[in-house]
Amino acid sequence: MAAMTFAAAMPATRVSFAPKRACKARVVTRGVVASAGKRDVSADAVSLPEAPLCPKSAEAISANIVYQTSKVGAMPLSFETSDMYRATSESVREQLMENWNATYKHFHAENPKQAYYISMEFLQGRALTNAIGNLGLTGEYSDALRTLGYNLEDCASVERNMGLGNGGLGRLAACFLDSIATLNLPAWGYGLRYKYGMFEQRLVNGKQCEFPDYWLTRGNPWEVERLDVKYNVRLYGKVMTYVDDTTETTRFTWEGGEVVVAVAYDTPIPGYGTYNTNNMRLWSSKPSTNEFDLASFNAGDYYGAVEAKERCESITSVLYPSDDNANGKVLRLKQQFFFVSATLQDVLRRYKKRLAPGRTLKQFPTKVAIQLNDTHPAISIPELMRLLLDEEFLSWGEAWEICVGTFGYTNHTILPEALEKWPVPMVEELLPRHMQIIFEINHRFLAQVELQWPGDVQKLKHMSIIEEPTSECDVKMVRMAHLAVVGSHVVNGVAEIHTALVKTKLFPDFDAMYPGKIVNVTNGVTPRRWILQANPAMSSIFTSILGPGWVNDLRRLKTLRPFANDASFQREWTSAKLSNKQRLAEWVKENIGMELMTHAIFDMQVKRIHEYKRQLMNVLSIVHRYAVICSCLEKDRYRIPPRVVVLAGKAAPGYDVAKKIIQLACGVAKVVNNDVRCVGTLQVVFIPNFNVSLAELLIPASDISQHISTAGMEASGTGNMKFVMNGGLIVGTRDGANIEIAREVGGENVFSFGATANEVAALRASMHTRKPPMDQRLLRVIRMIRSGVFGDPDDSKCLMDTLDVDKDYYLIGHDFGSYLEALDRADLAYADRRGWAAKTIRAASSMWLFSSDRTIKEYAEKVWGMEPSPFKPPHHQSNSAVLTHGAGKEARDSGRAGGPAMDKR
Repeated sequence: MAAMTFAAAMPATRVSFAPKRACKARVVTRGVVASAGKRDVSADAVSLPEAPLCPKSAEAISANIVYQTSKVGAMPLSFETSDMYRATSESVREQLMENWNATYKHFHAENPKQAYYISMEFLQGRALTNAIGNLGLTGEYSDALRTLGYNLEDCASVERNMGLGNGGLGRLAACFLDSIATLNLPAWGYGLRYKYGMFEQRLVNGKQCEFPDYWLTRGNPWEVERLDVKYNVRLYGKVMTYVDDTTETTRFTWEGGEVVVAVAYDTPIPGYGTYNTNNMRLWSSKPSTNEFDLASFNAGDYYGAVEAKERCESITSVLYPSDDNANGKVLRLKQQFFFVSATLQDVLRRYKKRLAPGRTLKQFPTKVAIQLNDTHPAISIPELMRLLLDEEFLSWGEAWEICVGTFGYTNHTILPEALEKWPVPMVEELLPRHMQIIFEINHRFLAQVELQWPGDVQKLKHMSIIEEPTSECDVKMVRMAHLAVVGSHVVNGVAEIHTALVKTKLFPDFDAMYPGKIVNVTNGVTPRRWILQANPAMSSIFTSILGPGWVNDLRRLKTLRPFANDASFQREWTSAKLSNKQRLAEWVKENIGMELMTHAIFDMQVKRIHEYKRQLMNVLSIVHRYAVICSCLEKDRYRIPPRVVVLAGKAAPGYDVAKKIIQLACGVAKVVNNDVRCVGTLQVVFIPNFNVSLAELLIPASDISQHISTAGMEASGTGNMKFVMNGGLIVGTRDGANIEIAREVGGENVFSFGATANEVAALRASMHTRKPPMDQRLLRVIRMIRSGVFGDPDDSKCLMDTLDVDKDYYLIGHDFGSYLEALDRADLAYADRRGWAAKTIRAASSMWLFSSDRTIKEYAEKVWGMEPSPFKPPHHQSNSAVLTHGAGKEARDSGRAGGPAMDKR
């Protein structure tokens, strides 16, 4: 801190950066990895100063960072922390390039089976600290920056979170990429490069307001634009037929319409404790013709001059454009198809490039596995069929066998609104050839259903990919989840209870038709980001006892369970938790202006806002607690356990009910925090714009976290795993991964409540007839809200109306009493600090099953059928050159891996 202060006071020290030369030098420029062919790129960089070889010591890293300052484009007199972040990122990027190119060459030479994880979301979080941690150079970069008058944490805090996701789906995908690289599996991630992310959430008068997320304003130092990797993606147009002269069969060709160009942007994904560095390829949409129509401009049609450009680029402007109108629906389908078409063209090209003599496309599934992360990329199935049929000229049987053998489908929800359906007329207009293929897939599939269940019209209706018109929808719809099931060889759920519901509730007929096709692969999270990086205080305790190996093998943490009651260990443990609380309190004071009680129990619910996640029930419990405090005599209030409630999460822009929940939460927080009767007893804070970096700050500070979805509606959840790994306990329903977590950590260390998944359906079916009496505490809460204590009652009327006993679909009224009792049990347990410490130690040391390393190993074995392919450079020696990650400074062999820039990947 002193160095930072001194540097800030003496700007002249930041003016003196100058390129430093080494006796043996090279230049790694932006685009080296992106260079087309085998062109020598050194001529492009002759005018730049020479850079040191990829450094491994603090001194060499310092010199390299100084060199990078000459490239960031900042004026010498205004060199700020953001410029130092950029220079440091460029230095780290050089380190990654070395392993990135070498890993690619290794995979190309070995030609193993490769997997491609395609996902609409990748919530990567900040890359700087993750990259240097995985490279084993955290200590060296920290020391190097300190010698330059900067602090690693300050530089890292400048980095904007990549706007590539929304919630758990994107965070899960990011964890998977980390584990895939760490386990040395040859696999890439594919996604979209959203220009504005989803949105930046701001609270204006207690209401969510959405603003563009300008995460690319200052560029992204981690990506490489691949102008040599681009594909045409067709939309609209018409389908023509012709007769193949060779086979005399009828063939189809898709012509006309609008063509959009997909341009690749690559980001290196380093593994931990390995040289392997994989790739995340993102697509950006560009026009296929001139970006600017000069003739239109000169004619006075200024919008028309750029119309084509704007229309094409809108495809990758925003994640999940609102689909509550016809144009929004079309844009969503455009986005999904653009994504999968570019990806599949790229995967096919890469396969053919590695094609061994004598092999054909028929061996495609033996070398390629494609995982569909949820239903969004399901249009991949007819697109791969189109490519194989119309461009590779395979027969239907050959193409379908390849297609099914290649795809795996992960279902993440049983919620009807998340199982996408597209109107047949819309698909026919936008993707005419694909609609033909979907009809043919469905025709052949229903013929198989008829063979298995002759004359069963209901089976045909329920299992058909095409849904007939209903009273609610007067057009035929394409059921994308059905298409994904039919077109994949393995379908997996993401938690035991979720997979059981997929088999029995969502796809029971498919499970009967394809026994063993639906399997379970419980989700997991990466301990590199969510323990080692997010919680250095706790990580240092683990490393001091177990050494660094626990990071890649969480089973080692089990050996800490005997320390649960050790007084010395407990002191270290509770001290680490307190430091994390203080760190959060400092951030809240600086950014929100509120001083938190760090001695209180920190109670958190931070996740996407949705009715089934029941943030409303949490807010109602806060109102109940507030009512209890207000009704107490002053002398009795000290007996109420002090509590800090932290809420965070975004509501989808078109989801009005979720926005009303945020508004009510903010109204309650305002009243509670300004009532003197709550001083020292209750605080409520809603933290806006929740993202990965905020999660890394919040999760280590929690004492309890709430995962209180209506049972049977949460597929898995991964926040629950992160909180327990970081020494917090769960208040939750018997839903998703909560059930498996309770089994691993012990039921006594989870505060469970509420109806079970088996009970929910019966409760819903009978709510209109039995009309159960409402809990009196809930009645009081509703009266307070309706009376305007927390703001205009009209704003929350729609929320209160859903709590009527015959409208309570999410069973808040049924579960409210047992929910309050669970919170009371948590308060009572927390009062026994030594007992609480023992509980959290046992829980955190029992979470190995929820590492994404275990999850990815299961995918590799159950779904992808692939083996690790570790890269070891020529200079690698097992006794000295392996990557090591110690508790203090990380050491790494200083030799170089790889060679010249790769040709088109």
